[in-house]
Amino acid sequence: MNRRAVTAWALYDWANSAFATVVIAGFFPLLFQDYWSTDVGPAASNLRLGGASAVASLMLIAVAPLLGAMADRLGARKRLLFTFAVPGMLATAALAWVPGGAWMSAAALYVCASVGFMGANVFYDALLVNVAPPSRWDAVSGLGYGLGYLGGGLLYLGCVLAALNPSALGFADAGAAARAGFVATAVWWGVFALPLARRVPERRRHPEAGAWQAGWRELAGTLRHLSAVRPVLVFLLAYWLYIDAVHTVIRMAVAYGRALGFGRDDLIVALLVVQFVGFPAAILYGRLGERWGPRRGIYAGLLVYAAICVWGAFIESAWEFYVIAVLVGLVQGGVQALSRSLYARLIPPGRAGEFFGFYNLLGKFAAVLGPPLFGVFGTVFGSVRFSMLSLIVLFAAGAAVLARVPESAFRAGDGS
Repeated sequence: MNRRAVTAWALYDWANSAFATVVIAGFFPLLFQDYWSTDVGPAASNLRLGGASAVASLMLIAVAPLLGAMADRLGARKRLLFTFAVPGMLATAALAWVPGGAWMSAAALYVCASVGFMGANVFYDALLVNVAPPSRWDAVSGLGYGLGYLGGGLLYLGCVLAALNPSALGFADAGAAARAGFVATAVWWGVFALPLARRVPERRRHPEAGAWQAGWRELAGTLRHLSAVRPVLVFLLAYWLYIDAVHTVIRMAVAYGRALGFGRDDLIVALLVVQFVGFPAAILYGRLGERWGPRRGIYAGLLVYAAICVWGAFIESAWEFYVIAVLVGLVQGGVQALSRSLYARLIPPGRAGEFFGFYNLLGKFAAVLGPPLFGVFGTVFGSVRFSMLSLIVLFAAGAAVLARVPESAFRAGDGS
């Protein structure tokens, strides 16, 4: 295993997680409602934001599996990664200069940046098989997620401090400091993506005439013969169920905390806690996956999530919210990392880009069942506290389906 290549690959998670933390989870939703989409109320503003997110996902869904198949065929995963990532970086930086009230421009740039971020991840995930042997996929995948939590958390911390003390850094106000955070995110993403470009190996293949048509044929063949890779289908169903619940926790935690009356500062600090606990935890979780096997590691994480849901339903004090944030940080990155490495064991050799295209599509469809279920339980039972219990259904269903993946399907004998 080439350690320089592994480090360079993992640093891309450090690089692009800044976008996920600062833009997606942090400042863009706040600025969109308070600065760009001020001509309508919060509900209509959220509808616009949700529409932009849906457009980005649909655009990626339309092309990701096809481009993944072409990347496998031509040995072009790195090239296509940067074909998506560079426009994503530029669109992220451009958000800083969108004037107030120009919600359509902000939404359009957000769509471009999101497509760049998500599209590049298809090829980044597929490059895992290029940098490490199967026996080390769990640890290497965990290292990537761990560095992602640390990198994203550090930049987010810096942006939060700038927004809280704008005058100390020469900004006119908190909004100006937050918009500068978009430029910082783009620069961070670009600088720390460079090691992947230089040091991650990829066997070049001679360009083939009609590669586009060949990619279509390869993709069509995959769709026709999915029954031949039934374990992949079973895993993807399990992954979709439990990762939907994981993403629901990510998206609904702040709203849940606000509904229970916790202060905004407590919620911001809790998000930082998740990031910095997630850094060492994801790395250690990867080691745990090597020792126990990734599937058992996923089971352990889902069990902790179920306990979090039960505790969250009865939470009373802010300190409990912090403890829950620690627990989420301990297992969130680990479950994601081991899911990626376990999937790498299931897919046919030489078709990582194509099959990770499908894997990423499931990730984009995540948080489809969870949020409505979250709301229905709170409405039906008359208290928002019951909403947390609804997610146990998805965690349990995902674990049950995952158990149906036969051990014989795993490449490398430690994948059970």
